[in-house]
Amino acid sequence: MSTFWSIWISVIVLGTVFGCWWLLYATRKSQTTDSETDRTMGHSFDGIEEYDNPLPKWWFYLFLATCIFALGYLALYPGLGNYKGLLGWTSTNQWEAEVAAAEEKYGEIYAEFGQMPVPQLAENSDAMKIGQRLFANNCSVCHGSAARGQVGFPNLTDDDWLWGGTPEAILSTLHNGRMGNMPAKGTMPSMTNEQVDQVVNYVLSFSGREQDAEAAKAGKQVFAQACVACHGQDGKGNQAMGAPNLTDNTWLYGSTYDWIKETVMNGRQNQMPAQSGRLSEDQIQILAGYVYSLSN
Repeated sequence: MSTFWSIWISVIVLGTVFGCWWLLYATRKSQTTDSETDRTMGHSFDGIEEYDNPLPKWWFYLFLATCIFALGYLALYPGLGNYKGLLGWTSTNQWEAEVAAAEEKYGEIYAEFGQMPVPQLAENSDAMKIGQRLFANNCSVCHGSAARGQVGFPNLTDDDWLWGGTPEAILSTLHNGRMGNMPAKGTMPSMTNEQVDQVVNYVLSFSGREQDAEAAKAGKQVFAQACVACHGQDGKGNQAMGAPNLTDNTWLYGSTYDWIKETVMNGRQNQMPAQSGRLSEDQIQILAGYVYSLSN
């Protein structure tokens, strides 16, 4: 944070605290003594007369205490721009301390399960309870709490895998992440709108859903030029490249004519972040067992 913004924030925060203090003092000074409890403001409304009585002492001192507490808090903890506080507390330090405490408490349990093969972990109920929590904390934001995915995020409960569903493939995905890239118009950037229509109809014909048989027939040649390199001659994909199977009913971005046309025209980019560095080796092993169990 720049010096200007640090000073600006500090002025606003301290100004608010001292402003409340001054308001309390000024209001208290202008009021009558506590013994005068029948002084009115000289007007009433709807039968209710307004009095000008001082605050009760307990209320006044409680208000005063909040101001003192605020100054003490700002002296000990960060809250004034770049000032770090006398205690040197940071949210990062607290998080690291909590992680270290958790590792000390649960490290042996993780280590025990971390030595087990993925298929064996998938059959261990205790390991799967841990795996479910790891999944909920690290994966559910994209794949959903039930791991059934959503548009752009794969369903992990079926047997359709972009990069492979073997224990080795799942471990590789978790450790290193995945970067999926469907280039616009495939390997044929000069594709015309008519050719886009043709190749979309051809892709739909894999499942007997083409809208124009003649366009689908012409689209076979376009597919061979623009799509075969990744999806294969038969359209069944290539897990080594993360290219999906186009002949089944599992679609990451929808399988209607409009959805497929959008994909062909503009391409798709996906990223599965690597978990190495975020989770320990043992945690990744347990998480892999849980993911493997979802479809096995």
